Amino acid sequence: MAKSESPELSIIILNYNVKDLLLNCLESVFKSKGKEDKWQIIVVDNASSDESVEAVKKKYCSLSTALRVDLIENQSNLGFAAGNNEGVKKAKAPVILFLNPDTLVLDKAIQKSLIFLLSDPDIGALTCKVNLPDGKMDYSCHRGFPTPWNSLTYFLGLSKLFPKSAFLAGYTASYMDITKTHEMDCGSGTFLMVRKIAGDQINWWDKDYFWNGEDIEFCFSLKEKDWKIYFYPEVQILHFKGSSSGLWSTSKIKVEQHVKLKTASHAASAMRIFYKKHYYDKYPPYLRDLVLLGIKSLEHYRRFKIITGLKYE
Repeated sequence: MAKSESPELSIIILNYNVKDLLLNCLESVFKSKGKEDKWQIIVVDNASSDESVEAVKKKYCSLSTALRVDLIENQSNLGFAAGNNEGVKKAKAPVILFLNPDTLVLDKAIQKSLIFLLSDPDIGALTCKVNLPDGKMDYSCHRGFPTPWNSLTYFLGLSKLFPKSAFLAGYTASYMDITKTHEMDCGSGTFLMVRKIAGDQINWWDKDYFWNGEDIEFCFSLKEKDWKIYFYPEVQILHFKGSSSGLWSTSKIKVEQHVKLKTASHAASAMRIFYKKHYYDKYPPYLRDLVLLGIKSLEHYRRFKIITGLKYE
């Protein structure tokens, strides 16, 4: 993109200590980028200690416009929400794509997603199909909202036993046809393409969340403003899920146990924040406390699994 041209899309990649994955992600983005694509690419680094910043500067911050990356260096780890908001401040395009650094863009996933989003002015955001290395779809890219009932059926395993039931699989939304494009409740921050005027209306990412849950809050807020959110499975990306947190077996990086424990606690904190913001006052006291007790129990169980080496999932 020439300096005089205005970008049609700003791509924000938030990085934290995944240097090699970040470089691979950027390579896949530039490989898929055509001469006609007017993209602004922004890397926000959350004070990584693995020389990520130096590597990006060396390869992508030269005077060459063909491989140009705008780099933002945060002085501390601001978390997902606040870190991405720093990138938004520098975004110049009317559409913003939030893309995880532990992903690989396949084919023309970005271009086709942009065309579809722009085809309907009521679409505020979309997520494409996000696949894990084993070929399975990352459930996070296609979800319902975690109401107390949806959360209960999910953690009791009922959504797996009855995946085609809208009543019992409300959170995973597995009763919907994932081979077809359709409107849904909640996409994933792994690949979330957002119309800028929609994001501006909700003031972008909620900084009450540090890690996990931000995308659910984001989509919930968009829906409250009557924006549509779409699942667009016509294209896909590859996600090495958990490479910063180490909580998933798909991670390609060994993460220290203390980091896993901290991120597990952040995940539980996100559940509490969302529940208190949107559902707490809608239920009787005994049920409210029961839900919070369930979240606390889940946090202890997940921490136990990390300490004992069991699978987090």
